[in-house]
Amino acid sequence: MTTSDKTSTFSIASIYAFRMLGLFIILPIFSLYADKIIDATPTLIGIALGIYGLTQALLQIVFGIMSDHYGRKPIIIFGLILFILGSIVCALSTTIYGIIIGRALQGAGAIGSTLTALVADVTKEENRMKAMSVVGMTIGFSFLIAIILGPILNNIIGLSGIFWLTAVLGVIAIGVLIKFVPTPKVLLVHPVNETVKGQIVKVLLMPELMRLNFGILVLHASLTALFIAVPIILQDYMGIGESAQWVVYLPVLLISFCLMIPFIIIAETKNRMKKVFVSAIFVLMLMQFLLFGFDKHIVVMSVLLVLFFASFTLLESSLPSLVSKLCPIRRKGTAMGIFSSFQFLGIFIGGALGGVIFHHFGVKGVFIFNGVLTLLWLIVAISMKKPKQLSTKIIGLKSLTEDKLQHIQEGIKKISGVEEAYIAKDEKTAYLKVDKRNFDEKALIALVGE
Repeated sequence: MTTSDKTSTFSIASIYAFRMLGLFIILPIFSLYADKIIDATPTLIGIALGIYGLTQALLQIVFGIMSDHYGRKPIIIFGLILFILGSIVCALSTTIYGIIIGRALQGAGAIGSTLTALVADVTKEENRMKAMSVVGMTIGFSFLIAIILGPILNNIIGLSGIFWLTAVLGVIAIGVLIKFVPTPKVLLVHPVNETVKGQIVKVLLMPELMRLNFGILVLHASLTALFIAVPIILQDYMGIGESAQWVVYLPVLLISFCLMIPFIIIAETKNRMKKVFVSAIFVLMLMQFLLFGFDKHIVVMSVLLVLFFASFTLLESSLPSLVSKLCPIRRKGTAMGIFSSFQFLGIFIGGALGGVIFHHFGVKGVFIFNGVLTLLWLIVAISMKKPKQLSTKIIGLKSLTEDKLQHIQEGIKKISGVEEAYIAKDEKTAYLKVDKRNFDEKALIALVGE
């Protein structure tokens, strides 16, 4: 990547990181405040945990579409201001209802799809996939860091201090956006990278994508519900105080991350994605039912959490890849926008229902809820098609005339290994889905002439 593209990419990734860190950081500690916050009940604690997912799900696509009309940076700044205001409301609140309102405001700054569109606007087409990958990895690491930092910061600055820190991170994100991210000269609608309003219903009704959308909803619902139960188990059953729980989370998350990597490699390189994917769902489900029986044994529970998070991380990284492979290339941005909305909707469902179930049935009820939910996903996933080993190629065609572009559009689909092709004439860029095993790159070079 060029220096300019690197600066833009890492700056936008840091904005993602600051925001996601602020949203995730209370996950491992918030349920421990059920008896410390005025008017708090397990049900309201769950709603407070998950409410940002609802506002995020409802507004993310709206923000993306608004950014096409009013510009990326103004909409991102507006979203970050809402995030900061929500953090301040949470920090100043003395009752659970104030925190719920603040968390809803935090999520209302739903700028994820707009940030993705900005990445596409400010990076060159040949570097765009690398830039998207950097952003994706940043989000994953933000979750890891948040789960580990949450208990440590809670011991040092408390819950109110964490929300003030979150507000400060939002202010820093605005500074990074203004200083280091260039303002796009021209806003283009990137069907491959962002949501297009007219495509939403068609994409929603695609059966294979419906399976994946249901999957990401279940995955994040089970994760949010899990964090209602696990902190309480560690404190009440095992005597591990809230300030020391990071000692459990750190090795669990690191080991699970290392455990997941070989299976990702096998899935992608050996064309065994479906087998690995379905097996991971089975393990995810099994761990929930086993946690039901071993929730008072620290060593066994730690092993089960390692397997849970290994499966979770594998599925979290596989699902976007499957969406990319299975959706039409011209509808990839729309498919990813809808997929993200289902992800955040899952966070709300997991928090709200997890809180209700914990209130009436305790931690064991939460594990049964998660187990049944993932069992349903397993049934849905078994019937999915075996995905092809496809990858996306982006090719710049800026030096070509309109006549040459028309010639390329007709000839490119005939090249061996090209499964699908779309030429965005307004930005003179070709987006291809290719099967690497039999892709004739020489024929493409001969056709394009670059």
